[in-house]
Amino acid sequence: MSELKTIQLKAPYLIFLGEETSPTYAKTGAGIAHWRKEDCLGQMNLEGGSVDIGLPKMNIAEASDQGAKTLVIGTSVVGGAIPDSWLPVLIEALEAGMDIAAGVHTKLNDNEALVEAAKNAGQKLIDVRTPPKNIPVGNGKKRTGKRLLTVGTDCALGKKYTALAIDKDLNSRGLKSTFRATGQTGILISGSGMPIDAVVADFLSGAAEVLSPDNDPDHWDIIEGQGALHHPGYAAVSMGLLMGSQPDVFVVCTELGREKVSGWPEFDLPSIGEVIQRTTDIGKRTNKDIRCIGISVNSSKFSEPEALEKMQEIEKEYGLPVVDPIRFGVEKLTEVIIGS
Repeated sequence: MSELKTIQLKAPYLIFLGEETSPTYAKTGAGIAHWRKEDCLGQMNLEGGSVDIGLPKMNIAEASDQGAKTLVIGTSVVGGAIPDSWLPVLIEALEAGMDIAAGVHTKLNDNEALVEAAKNAGQKLIDVRTPPKNIPVGNGKKRTGKRLLTVGTDCALGKKYTALAIDKDLNSRGLKSTFRATGQTGILISGSGMPIDAVVADFLSGAAEVLSPDNDPDHWDIIEGQGALHHPGYAAVSMGLLMGSQPDVFVVCTELGREKVSGWPEFDLPSIGEVIQRTTDIGKRTNKDIRCIGISVNSSKFSEPEALEKMQEIEKEYGLPVVDPIRFGVEKLTEVIIGS
């Protein structure tokens, strides 16, 4: 399987924001600008677009002159098709020598005009929600290197942010660490990864193995979690990712104050303890030494004093360090990792 590769993007990037006026729908672009600012040359807004993600504003020609390699679509505004107003700009980017990458459900490679322009220009259209071909079935064999997986009590509560923060802190300390993206936004932020939710179920564990291959004994792969093992809709992807990742350690992510599964109000949110137990039970199948090293919370619904009080209560209940990556950093977790 030597030809099998995860998605790769070429830096530096020009972040394309179209006519977007709402920061809510430009979170992908904002995330790239926040986490990989060194890889971003600038942002491009079309007429009427007002979103500012803190990068220099430039057009295709200016970005090309400065060496841009990939135009990244940084909004989620696309619905059923690429807007007609975008096509001239996207084709101009291809002709200027840039690849185009997007993580939306609409495929760039389904647009005939873009496919033809990319072929003529010798550039790539990269749909990050399209997994590579020939993914193997997972074999469960132990791999060299160390691995951390973020898992959740639910979806959309900080698994990606926690993984990125841990990776950044480890690298800042001079340790060997790589963030392994499993979702479209994470892939666009990191420049590589595996769109795990687009992989056929039988190959989920194999995809996780490909994502996190053999490495140096002291190297950490920090793997972005997906879904939740207790989730009524998305547990399958979470289990496949867990089995294939073979994490040595995991961090449970949750949101303080959330009581029901988001979008499934008839289901109670599992407790942190239930998530630790289920993750450990399943994870032991491919790594008998798996263990939880801490808890990451999203405390945005509470004031800082209230959040700190609740975090201290959780620490006391579970005997594990508790962090909020946004408010208080992840140093407590990285100290445990260093000692592992």
